[in-house]
Parts: sequence; C-alpha cells; structure tokens
Amino acid sequence: MIWRKLLLTGLAAATLAAPVIADDDHEMARRALAAGEILPLRAVLDRINSQYPGEVLEIELDDEKGRWVYEIKLLAANGGVRKLLIDAKDASVIAERDKSPRR
Repeated sequence: MIWRKLLLTGLAAATLAAPVIADDDHEMARRALAAGEILPLRAVLDRINSQYPGEVLEIELDDEKGRWVYEIKLLAANGGVRKLLIDAKDASVIAERDKSPRR
C-alpha cells in the first residue's frame, strides 16, 4: 500500500513539473528571439526549404555550449528522414544526416 502511495505521489509531482519546464523553454526561446540571438523559425524554414524540401516532422531548439541550434527532422519525397542541425543565428547548415530507404 505504501509503495502505491509513493508511486502516485511521484507521478503527480512529475505531471505538475512538466508544464513548468516547458514554459521555461518557451520563455528562453522567446528571450533569445527578442535579443536577436536566433532567427524566427519561419525564416529558417524558408531559407532551407529550397535545398531541403520535405514535410517537417519535428523541430527542437537547443542551446549547445552557447550556440543556439535548430534540430529539424524532415520527411523527404522518397520516404526517407533527413535530420538537419541549423545554426539558429544565421540559418546555416551545421550538419545533416539522411536516412533514405534502401531499395
């Protein structure tokens, strides 16, 4: 019985903490945009679209050792998934990984 209470208490605490973390991330990104440290996501997507067409599956914004990076996963026309690391300040491509289906 005590384990059940501890488990339920832990789950409740984790559930309550998650929105706070998400809000902090959102505010951190908003401050970086307002300070001119990053480009708006729409501007980044517009810049890379001609070279890397595809449907956006997932986007993350990370601060990697003082450098803001957009991590973008795209679904290509051939069904493959392409992962791009984009410098959030100037939209330059840092790295890319293509996982095309084998035929």
